[in-house]
Amino acid sequence: MSAAAPEGYDPHAFEPFAVTVDLAVFTVRDSRLHVLLVERGEEPYKGHWALPGGFVLPRESAGVAARRELAEETGLSGDTVSGLHLEQLRTYSDPDRDPRMRVVSVAYTALVPDLPEPRGGGDAAGARWWDTGRTGPLAFDHDRILTDARDRIGAKLEYSCLATAFCPPAFTLGELQQVYETVWGVELDRPNFRRKVLATPGFVQPAEGAPRRTGGRGKPAALYRAGDATALHPPLLRPEGRNT
Repeated sequence: MSAAAPEGYDPHAFEPFAVTVDLAVFTVRDSRLHVLLVERGEEPYKGHWALPGGFVLPRESAGVAARRELAEETGLSGDTVSGLHLEQLRTYSDPDRDPRMRVVSVAYTALVPDLPEPRGGGDAAGARWWDTGRTGPLAFDHDRILTDARDRIGAKLEYSCLATAFCPPAFTLGELQQVYETVWGVELDRPNFRRKVLATPGFVQPAEGAPRRTGGRGKPAALYRAGDATALHPPLLRPEGRNT
């Protein structure tokens, strides 16, 4: 039995509204940053592309709803979705963001390697990975959410070792630099990047094996593997004034 409302409180005095979740899930493919989008199969915005998401059910949390909607709309397996580290981005509550009714959305974001190809499900007509530079206008206010999520992911690379997850088990510093350039959308100075990476404790460690030739006439590049650090001290900051 639910507890009685406090004396003097009238829940009917407040206009009801719905709570939804939206997810900006990124990965690196073919040296380009991609985001997972679904094609809407219902109005409003039927036929438009949007971030995966949907309504929070009465007896579930926003976090549970986010994983449920992601699995339902993209066809990703429950094991795949449950293993993702989703980070809460922010809440979007503009009164007119949804033409159906007042809707407040809790947005989540993640940057993950090696996700399988999605497929449409639930009320989504389709699902696919999109190059973030070629998405075009998205439904609702999802362009704003996507921009905010890209900024958060970019900051995540500054303070964490996440970038190494997108490299082979043994990688060159050039391959690691390419991950940063892909997510940040900037070209980094190679000697400066190399100096900062090697000076950061626990970021990378030398890997066994012969150096890898990466093209050109220079000597083969040394191989590294992810170190045991999870956070970067000091952080590896983007060049000032060159953020995406």
